[in-house]
This record gives sequence, structure tokens and C-alpha cells, in this order.
Amino acid sequence: MSQLYRKRSEVLFAHQDGRDTASALEATGTDVVVRVLTRYTDLVEAMVEVVVGAREHLVVTGSRSREKAYLAAIETAVAQQPDLVHYRVLYGPPRHRGLSEHLVRLLELRDPGERRNGVKTLHIGLVEPLEAMERYFVASETAAVVPLPSFHGAEGFDCGVLLGREAAVGLVQHGREACASARPVETLEAVRALPVRHGATPGLGEA
Repeated sequence: MSQLYRKRSEVLFAHQDGRDTASALEATGTDVVVRVLTRYTDLVEAMVEVVVGAREHLVVTGSRSREKAYLAAIETAVAQQPDLVHYRVLYGPPRHRGLSEHLVRLLELRDPGERRNGVKTLHIGLVEPLEAMERYFVASETAAVVPLPSFHGAEGFDCGVLLGREAAVGLVQHGREACASARPVETLEAVRALPVRHGATPGLGEA
């Protein structure tokens, strides 16, 4: 096939790339769960650790982020690691002013129109239609955190799971595909034009 089409095998069979990840996940089973996070402080700490440990990819989904330390960690990673490719996938407009301001700071730190070694390193997209089910997670190439409904009451998503490499790789791919199909929101004007939807459930979807 490679000789016939004069293309490398990894190009011809790129559509099958997800199969190895799926097989690894199936073989690993629940071992992909590194730790269950039962307190909000543990959840935020683990999310910050994922951000700090990212070197190749950092994918963040959701429109409800407001934890200052977490958003600051993302901005520091973008500022200090020029080769890090960052994806932010929004599901609807920001629910908090803090997230809107965070997006502005990201655009001030890095121009999505620029390419580093031929690679675009900042992607911000808004999933449409706006009724699409929101997903919340933060993932790097080595670890991921997925917030869960609270174990302590009906309000908020203040618990979660810390996942290992196999699951993290799958979530990075999930986020990249979601961002690729989303509407780009990659100028200061576009971000500032987004309405801020206040009144979100406390602690919900902190990714």
C-alpha cells in the first residue's frame, strides 16, 4: 500500500490510531484510576498537578472554571513552555467572569495565528450547538482529572478521579477532536463578545 500510494504507512492508516489506545485501556481496566478525589481541595490540587506536569499537550474542557490557582497554573504553563500545545474547549459561553478574563490573558500570552516549528500551539473553540452536553476534564499526555458529582451533597461537582497515562491519552484525543470541530474563538474581540452566564452551580465542572 505504501508503494502504491507513495505514502508512509502511518499516514495511510492514521484513522486507526485510536485502536492501540482502546486496547491498552481495555487491558488496564480500573487500573487507569490512580486516585479517587473526595475533597474539593484534593480535586483542585490534582488538576493543578496535571497542568504543571504537561509538556506536550494540555487539554481543558468546560465553561465553568473559576478557581484562581488553577487558571493561574494554566497561564504559567502557557507562558513558560512555548512548545506546549494548549486546547480550551468551551461548551457554551463562560459561566464566570474569571474564565472570560483567563481567556483574554491566554490570548495576550500567545497568538493562535502563530506557528512554532510549524505547529499551532493555542486553540480555543466553542462547541456548537450550545445545547451540546458539556464535558469537564483536564488532561495532559501523562495524566488527567475528571470532576464528579459531589459525594457530600446534591450541590456541586467537588470530587473527581485522577487518571493515568492510558486514559489521559484518550482524553487528549477527545479534546483535540472536539476543538477541531468547534467554532474558533481566538481573538480578543471574539472572547470579549461572549456573554458571561452567571449563576452556575457552585463547584460544578471546575475544569
